[in-house]
Amino acid sequence: MCPIKPGGKFRQKLIFSIEEGTIWWHAHSDWARATVHGPIIIYPQPGTSYPFPKPDAEVPIVLGEWWKSEVKDVYDEFLRTGGTPNNSDAITINGQPGDRFPCSKSDTFKLNVHRGKTYLLRIVNAALNLNLFLSVSKHNLTVVGADSSYSKPVTRDYICISPGQTVDALLHANQEPNDYYMAARAYSSAVGVTFNNATATARIHYKENHTPTKSPSLPYLPPYNDTQAAFDYYRSIKGLPETYPYKVPTNITTHLMNTLSVNTVPCSEGQTCAGPNGTSFASSMNNISFESPNIDILQAYYYHITGVYDKGFPRSPPLVFNFTAEYLPLVLEIPKKRTKVAIIKYGSTVEIVFQGTNLVAGIDHPIHLHGTSFYVVGYGFGNFDKHKDPMTYNLVNPALANTVLVPKNGWAAIRYRAANPGVWFVHCHLERHLSWGMETLFIVTNGKRSDEKLLPPPPDMPRC
Repeated sequence: MCPIKPGGKFRQKLIFSIEEGTIWWHAHSDWARATVHGPIIIYPQPGTSYPFPKPDAEVPIVLGEWWKSEVKDVYDEFLRTGGTPNNSDAITINGQPGDRFPCSKSDTFKLNVHRGKTYLLRIVNAALNLNLFLSVSKHNLTVVGADSSYSKPVTRDYICISPGQTVDALLHANQEPNDYYMAARAYSSAVGVTFNNATATARIHYKENHTPTKSPSLPYLPPYNDTQAAFDYYRSIKGLPETYPYKVPTNITTHLMNTLSVNTVPCSEGQTCAGPNGTSFASSMNNISFESPNIDILQAYYYHITGVYDKGFPRSPPLVFNFTAEYLPLVLEIPKKRTKVAIIKYGSTVEIVFQGTNLVAGIDHPIHLHGTSFYVVGYGFGNFDKHKDPMTYNLVNPALANTVLVPKNGWAAIRYRAANPGVWFVHCHLERHLSWGMETLFIVTNGKRSDEKLLPPPPDMPRC
């Protein structure tokens, strides 16, 4: 949909059918989501309960980024120059970078706890461009859900959370009364790519009598480029089959493979750009860098307006090469700029393999699919092998999610049932990659029954 104009309003109806736990809402206009966002908490239905002991309290923990400059200025400048955006000036926990920053010393977020009590942390990564590690000094976190789906409880000394993801984790206040740091910092695997390497903090404050430590020790966090630590965490997250909305698909009718690449394009004539060798940065899925049209594709599809988009988004990479090779020909870096979408038949069982490439700079990509949750059935490093790698899939208890982190120079496989008709955005949740074109749309066709058809646009749908 097109943005809500200043002074305008739009009422949106959400129907939560299979979701339970924590998700979030956010803007999708330029980089407005840096501040226009918030958690959504979906409780168990009346008469039912959590699949874990009920916590004593629940606390939203929203991770973000903050710039001294206006975010719109950062956005406009990097698109104008063709280079990379300025890094944020701080990472935040509930809006504050923590008391290690003088400006935040008096306003650092403090979670007051009582010894012996259990707290459900509803964690959202609302950062624009940073995957994050998070942990609590001298405390473990028991992960019980992610992306509004329950998971098998697993106790970790840290979590990894990508932009767009949510995590539900239990914090047991089982230490000596004192103050303890909660800390978050970046996981960034790309070589030669700068990032905000600051550490954000909040305080876990025990209410029992004690003399608070002025400078608590920081908790353990993996090194910023520890890919193994990140995916040790993700592989440890298993689903709860008894809470699945449907069984993991095994008879796949629609196969897709999407390469994910950072690219470059030649600068306009007479202009010098800030990308490599005077080029401009771009990004792509299956070598197509998405161009957003001036008309909303959802309305173009519903009202049969022609000339807005093209069908035929490739179901496999149009260019086949050693995707993860250390050195790749420069000619492979230039994508095609198109507005192509994929058409998926209602009721299809879909498998998508997302394959990262080493073009320009290999990096992890958090891929988010609107309109559905999916089973994360596999991860791997290197090039996906369609003959061998499916043998390693977890089809028993995979995590049910809506965002998957694709490893640097590796792959991730998801499966789901296309049962929500409409026009659904699929994109990298690193905002710079989204701005460069790492996105497309899946159009799920109508089914046969009346409840399997796309609803008409609401009367106050924002105009383009």
